Amino acid sequence: METVDRKGGSALWHQIGEILAADIAAGTLAPGARLPTEPELMERFGVSRFTVRQALGHLEQRGLVRAEQGRGTFVHKGVLDYTLSKRTRFHKNLIEQGFEPGGELLAHEILPATERVAPYLKLVVGALVIHRRGVMTADGVPVELGDTYYPAERFPDFDKARLQHPTITAALASYGITDYERLSTEIEARMPTAEEARLLRQPKSVPLLVTRKVDVDMDGVPIAFSESMWSADRVIFNAELR
Repeated sequence: METVDRKGGSALWHQIGEILAADIAAGTLAPGARLPTEPELMERFGVSRFTVRQALGHLEQRGLVRAEQGRGTFVHKGVLDYTLSKRTRFHKNLIEQGFEPGGELLAHEILPATERVAPYLKLVVGALVIHRRGVMTADGVPVELGDTYYPAERFPDFDKARLQHPTITAALASYGITDYERLSTEIEARMPTAEEARLLRQPKSVPLLVTRKVDVDMDGVPIAFSESMWSADRVIFNAELR
């Protein structure tokens, strides 16, 4: 058991937080490492679960750790500096910063375009669109929960094309779209739903940055509309105006 000063002027949770912060600074707890469990910390310091949770909550407020629902608490690896430009590409953004991009497809379906989606794609309401929902990760950590819509008539069998190509850019190229640009990006902030927090493995108290974007081919015709929820403590958007 590690000794903490129970008679000093500093609260136990604060002392524990400082010890763990020192471990992080010294590299004993490396970026991305999982912290000991609450029972392990309770045994290490001889304190209650409440005290441990206070210490971990303080570290999270300082941005030193992040709590992931159902998985534990991890040393913050760093914030993703995500560039928004005319040619924004998820994989390129991550690889250039040393992150390993990944993701999981949650849904693929063909459905009628709603009154909200149709104008972004310049379609009539009710025209068929491909809807794909997925979670994108950086080094295995969820950073984006996205819903993307494509005109179904232009991209038949898109699910098969996507399976055959490692990136969206490569899949689009198989339809003759060798290049495309970002037409617009809207950004707003809001709190997550319980489901969004679960899928992003983040606390419900951490806000989301919500982006809505339209990509167009080189003739200016919309090819995709996306609405994405980003964990606000894991990403910073950098708008490239050149």
